[in-house]
Amino acid sequence: MYGNSKPPKYKKLYLDKQNAKISGVCAGIADYFGIDPMVVRIATVIIGLFGGGLILVGYILLAIFLDAKPVDMFESKREGEFWKGVRTEPSNTVRDVRHKFRDIERRLRAAEAHVTSPSYNLHREINDLDK
Repeated sequence: MYGNSKPPKYKKLYLDKQNAKISGVCAGIADYFGIDPMVVRIATVIIGLFGGGLILVGYILLAIFLDAKPVDMFESKREGEFWKGVRTEPSNTVRDVRHKFRDIERRLRAAEAHVTSPSYNLHREINDLDK
Protein backbone atom coordinates (compact mmCIF):
# COMPACT_ATOMS: atom_id res chain seq x y z
CA MET A 1 0.00 0.00 0.00
CA TYR A 2 2.76 2.45 0.88
CA GLY A 3 5.50 0.94 -1.32
CA ASN A 4 8.95 1.12 0.19
CA SER A 5 8.14 4.12 2.37
CA LYS A 6 6.99 3.83 5.94
CA PRO A 7 3.27 4.16 6.70
CA PRO A 8 1.97 7.69 7.38
CA LYS A 9 1.48 9.04 10.86
CA TYR A 10 -2.18 9.84 11.38
CA LYS A 11 -1.56 12.58 13.94
CA LYS A 12 0.96 14.48 11.82
CA LEU A 13 0.47 17.82 10.06
CA TYR A 14 0.56 17.35 6.27
CA LEU A 15 0.07 19.52 3.22
CA ASP A 16 -3.37 18.69 1.85
CA LYS A 17 -2.80 18.83 -1.90
CA GLN A 18 -6.25 17.40 -2.71
CA ASN A 19 -8.00 20.45 -1.15
CA ALA A 20 -5.25 22.97 -1.88
CA LYS A 21 -5.80 26.44 -3.33
CA ILE A 22 -2.12 27.45 -3.47
CA SER A 23 0.15 24.92 -1.80
CA GLY A 24 -2.09 23.06 0.65
CA VAL A 25 -0.83 24.66 3.87
CA CYS A 26 -4.20 26.08 4.98
CA ALA A 27 -6.05 22.94 3.90
CA GLY A 28 -3.55 20.81 5.84
CA ILE A 29 -3.90 22.94 8.97
CA ALA A 30 -7.69 22.80 8.66
CA ASP A 31 -7.62 19.01 8.24
CA TYR A 32 -5.32 18.63 11.23
CA PHE A 33 -7.57 20.67 13.52
CA GLY A 34 -10.83 19.41 12.01
CA ILE A 35 -12.18 22.76 10.85
CA ASP A 36 -13.29 24.19 7.53
CA PRO A 37 -10.35 25.15 5.26
CA MET A 38 -12.08 28.41 4.29
CA VAL A 39 -11.92 29.57 7.91
CA VAL A 40 -8.16 28.97 8.01
CA ARG A 41 -7.68 30.73 4.66
CA ILE A 42 -9.66 33.79 5.77
CA ALA A 43 -7.81 33.91 9.10
CA THR A 44 -4.48 33.66 7.27
CA VAL A 45 -5.35 36.55 4.96
CA ILE A 46 -6.61 38.73 7.82
CA ILE A 47 -3.56 38.01 9.97
CA GLY A 48 -1.35 38.59 6.94
CA LEU A 49 -2.92 41.99 6.26
CA PHE A 50 -2.68 43.20 9.84
CA GLY A 51 0.23 41.16 11.15
CA GLY A 52 2.84 41.97 8.54
CA GLY A 53 5.05 39.62 6.60
CA LEU A 54 5.72 37.15 9.41
CA ILE A 55 2.70 35.06 8.41
CA LEU A 56 3.96 34.96 4.82
CA VAL A 57 7.35 33.68 5.97
CA GLY A 58 5.66 31.03 8.14
CA TYR A 59 3.41 30.00 5.25
CA ILE A 60 6.37 29.61 2.89
CA LEU A 61 8.36 27.63 5.47
CA LEU A 62 5.44 25.29 6.07
CA ALA A 63 4.95 24.86 2.32
CA ILE A 64 8.62 23.90 1.96
CA PHE A 65 9.09 21.64 4.97
CA LEU A 66 5.76 19.83 5.38
CA ASP A 67 5.26 16.51 3.62
CA ALA A 68 2.31 16.09 1.31
CA LYS A 69 -0.51 13.99 2.72
CA PRO A 70 -0.45 10.57 1.01
CA VAL A 71 -3.40 10.05 -1.33
CA ASP A 72 -3.99 6.50 -0.04
CA MET A 73 -3.47 7.40 3.61
CA PHE A 74 -6.89 6.11 4.65
CA GLU A 75 -8.67 3.07 3.27
CA SER A 76 -12.07 4.73 3.59
CA LYS A 77 -13.61 8.10 4.27
CA ARG A 78 -14.90 6.74 7.59
CA GLU A 79 -11.34 5.91 8.67
CA GLY A 80 -10.25 9.43 7.74
CA GLU A 81 -13.04 10.92 9.85
CA PHE A 82 -12.04 8.66 12.76
CA TRP A 83 -8.43 9.88 12.71
CA LYS A 84 -9.56 13.49 12.35
CA GLY A 85 -11.57 12.96 15.54
CA VAL A 86 -8.50 11.50 17.24
CA ARG A 87 -6.51 14.63 16.38
CA THR A 88 -9.17 17.14 17.37
CA GLU A 89 -10.74 15.51 20.44
CA PRO A 90 -8.78 12.47 21.64
CA SER A 91 -10.76 12.01 24.86
CA ASN A 92 -14.07 11.89 22.97
CA THR A 93 -12.60 9.43 20.50
CA VAL A 94 -11.48 7.10 23.29
CA ARG A 95 -14.97 7.31 24.76
CA ASP A 96 -16.51 6.51 21.36
CA VAL A 97 -14.20 3.54 20.83
CA ARG A 98 -14.98 2.25 24.32
CA HIS A 99 -18.69 2.59 23.57
CA LYS A 100 -18.30 0.66 20.30
CA PHE A 101 -16.41 -2.14 22.05
CA ARG A 102 -19.09 -2.35 24.73
CA ASP A 103 -21.76 -2.58 22.03
CA ILE A 104 -19.82 -5.34 20.25
CA GLU A 105 -19.34 -7.18 23.54
CA ARG A 106 -23.07 -6.90 24.30
CA ARG A 107 -24.00 -8.31 20.89
CA LEU A 108 -21.46 -11.14 21.24
CA ARG A 109 -22.91 -12.05 24.64
CA ALA A 110 -26.42 -12.14 23.14
CA ALA A 111 -25.20 -14.33 20.24
CA GLU A 112 -23.38 -16.65 22.65
CA ALA A 113 -26.46 -16.94 24.84
CA HIS A 114 -28.54 -17.80 21.79
CA VAL A 115 -26.11 -20.41 20.46
CA THR A 116 -25.65 -22.10 23.82
CA SER A 117 -29.36 -22.13 24.69
CA PRO A 118 -31.25 -25.45 24.73
CA SER A 119 -33.80 -24.16 22.22
CA TYR A 120 -31.04 -23.48 19.67
CA ASN A 121 -29.82 -27.07 19.93
CA LEU A 122 -33.39 -28.36 19.65
CA HIS A 123 -34.06 -26.27 16.53
CA ARG A 124 -30.80 -27.44 15.00
CA GLU A 125 -31.66 -31.11 15.66
CA ILE A 126 -35.14 -30.64 14.16
CA ASN A 127 -33.63 -29.02 11.08
CA ASP A 128 -31.15 -31.90 10.76
CA LEU A 129 -34.06 -34.37 10.79
CA ASP A 130 -35.65 -32.59 7.80
CA LYS A 131 -32.57 -33.16 5.68
